[in-house]
Amino acid sequence: MQRVAKAVSLLMIFGSVTAPDASAADTWLTAERLLDVRSGRWIEQPGVLIREGRIISVAAKAANSAAPADAQVIALDGMSVIPGLIDMHVHLDFDPRYSGYSGLQFNDRFWSVVMVPQAQRTLQAGFTTVRNVGSRDWNDVGLREAIDAGQLVGPRVVSAAYAFGATGGHCDETFYPPSMAMRSPYNADSPEEGRKRVREIRKYGAQVIKICATGGVFSRNTEPGQQQLHREEMAAIVDEAHMWGLKVAAHAHGTYGIRDAIAAGVDTIEHASLIDAKGIELALQHGTWLSMDIYNTDYTQSEGKKNGVLEDNLRKDREIADLQRENFRKAHKAGVRMVYGTDAGIFPHGENAKQLAVMVRYGMTPLEAIQSATVNASEALASADVGVLETGRWADLVAVVGDPTQDVTLLEQIPVVIKGGEVVKDAR
Repeated sequence: MQRVAKAVSLLMIFGSVTAPDASAADTWLTAERLLDVRSGRWIEQPGVLIREGRIISVAAKAANSAAPADAQVIALDGMSVIPGLIDMHVHLDFDPRYSGYSGLQFNDRFWSVVMVPQAQRTLQAGFTTVRNVGSRDWNDVGLREAIDAGQLVGPRVVSAAYAFGATGGHCDETFYPPSMAMRSPYNADSPEEGRKRVREIRKYGAQVIKICATGGVFSRNTEPGQQQLHREEMAAIVDEAHMWGLKVAAHAHGTYGIRDAIAAGVDTIEHASLIDAKGIELALQHGTWLSMDIYNTDYTQSEGKKNGVLEDNLRKDREIADLQRENFRKAHKAGVRMVYGTDAGIFPHGENAKQLAVMVRYGMTPLEAIQSATVNASEALASADVGVLETGRWADLVAVVGDPTQDVTLLEQIPVVIKGGEVVKDAR
């Protein structure tokens, strides 16, 4: 029964799987080397057999072997192959060029349209899977459905739909006066309201639940350190979500909000800026994943004012930036489990890989940074479909010239991207 439940959960997240058509042509992919992200070792001269978008086999020293009869050949001569990258924290219907109040010049449907090229840029940058942790108007659900139906080209999308939290908190509408009567339709101000929100949002397409446990940087009238959901409220949300087979991500900058979110059973802590020694201890004890967006301040501080970001938001951004980065170093050194989450949308989509070098600067090896965006993210998603190049998984991969386990900046300009065995970018 556990195996069946797990299979149902995975199908719910990543789409239905049909048996391979025996008459469909195979693909034979070769390269100079392929990274086994579990061990960190390179497989030299690999040959990868792909059928119906999934990996059938990976063999070493097979690049010069004859391709299977009638197979399409993808020859990545002289290139290093790693799994397609996974960004666990994006907002595809956010565009950083329209920040503060400047976005009010557009109709609501504007955002559902601009997310289409932003998704395409994300895929072209080598991110073949993303977790969209919060959008308005079910935008990310519609995008996922269009991509899965073959109507659009884009990454695999794990959609949270509406992120929610307390009335007046970071997930609410906080920029407007009472006369405009603006509010999130999914505020939750009690444990029972939290349970209901999980049911409502899941009903309409959420595949992960995103809550706001503390205040935030880019909201108004909230401070990052403020806790905004009680532990019992978060525990009820987590219990309900887990009953439905959904993971829970908690936006949590503040020290005590982080602690309570971990104690409540949240699966990933987003931002984790002000995590302290006790929070690190709890994360280790509970096996909680941290998703720490330690690049985007470089963009917001240089471009935010021009884009309309209010000075109060830039002030909060400045105040926590270095604290977050140093706490990333401490948490990683302590052995806390880390996934790759950038908050793309606060900076331009398609530049997601710029965070890899910052993670290395603050203590990770290049391999560890790559693992955070591949095998770690796959484990945090509870997915047996993405993040590792092995039998049964989607043939999602990227290729570069050189060794990204020595120089992770190679992944900032990826020339070849393959999703489901199909070449979606070849800029060699």
